[in-house]
This record gives sequence, C-alpha cells and structure tokens, in this order.
Amino acid sequence: MSIRILIADDHAVVRTGIRALLETESDLEIVGEAADGVETLSLIGTLHPDLVLLDITMPPENGIKTARQVLEIHPETKVLFLTVHEDEDLLREALRAGASGYIIKRAEEHEIIRAIHTALRGDIYVHPAMTRALLDKPVTTEHRRERPAFQPTPRELDVLRLLAKGNTNRQIAGLLGISTRTVENHRANLMDKLGLSSRVELVSYAEENDLL
Repeated sequence: MSIRILIADDHAVVRTGIRALLETESDLEIVGEAADGVETLSLIGTLHPDLVLLDITMPPENGIKTARQVLEIHPETKVLFLTVHEDEDLLREALRAGASGYIIKRAEEHEIIRAIHTALRGDIYVHPAMTRALLDKPVTTEHRRERPAFQPTPRELDVLRLLAKGNTNRQIAGLLGISTRTVENHRANLMDKLGLSSRVELVSYAEENDLL
C-alpha cells in the first residue's frame, strides 16, 4: 500500500524537485501540491494524505502555525518539515508543534526517504546535523511524562549513546557488529522500559541522565 504524500512549499521549482525525487520510490505516491498554508489545509481535507512534507517559511504566516492547524484538525496526518533553516529554535518549535521530523534541504536524497518512513512508523526523525541542538537544550512540552529510574544493560547503553549522536539503526548495527533487527529490538526495549515514544525523547533522556 502506497504512502500518500502532499508537498507543501511556496516555490514551484522546489515542489517539482521533491516530486521528481519521491516518485522514484515505488511505495510513495504524491497526491497533491500546495503553495501556502490555506491551500495545504484545504487539500488535506479532500485528499487525505498520510504525510505532509511542509516548508517552515511558507505563507501566509508560517509552516509551524500551519502544522499546528493540520494536527488539530487531522491528527492522523503526519507532518514532516523540509527546510533550509538549520536553526535550533525553529527545530524545537517544530517539535513542540507536533511535527514528526525536521529535515534540512541539503540532506541527501536517501535521508528524506528515511525520514518519511520513520514518521509513518510513528517515530520522529531529526536530521543528524541538528541532533546536537537537542542535546544542548532538550525539548520540553506541556505533556512531558515522568520518566522512571532505569539502569540500561551495557548493550542498551551502547545503542542509546549512538542513537543520541545521530546514527541510524543501520549505522549502529555496523558499529556494534550486530543486525539491524537487534538494534531495533534494543531501541524498542529502551522506549518501552522508559515509557518513551520517540527518538527525541530518548536523546533527551540520555542527556538528562548523563549517559553520553
């Protein structure tokens, strides 16, 4: 079953480039394009995409406000930001708004594809170049849950540290000499035991508990 994607960016040439990239993937379907926040909300209501690839600086106000409106009206839709802005404050604001990821436009093509799949799995993808911003000042939200005390196993700690440094599951598998599935299992165990639901929360936990 294809992943239905809406591309929202005020530059037509950018939308064309993104469409050309995504259409090379057999499991991705571009269902529409929007040039502003109003059109984005309207098209989501009629096209029902699984994910919106959204620019932050899109008119009439900004993409972050649009994201909040999207997620309030259509909470089942994932919002993934694709932006030129490598700005720590914008990153934190985007995540607080409920975005499923933050990709910078200089990212490699495979990183954008990976971010889409990560978002559809219910996780959060932050471009590795921006992960350090979260370590320096972890994101907090109004709905932050109390986290239990936890003593990770040595292997879980290895995985947690490498995740916090921006490595993908595949990269961690190579570094530790284990399978990608084993990495995924360790990550799932960490999130289950800690009561967390995303990579961002794992990174914050690692920082807060001096596990790096």
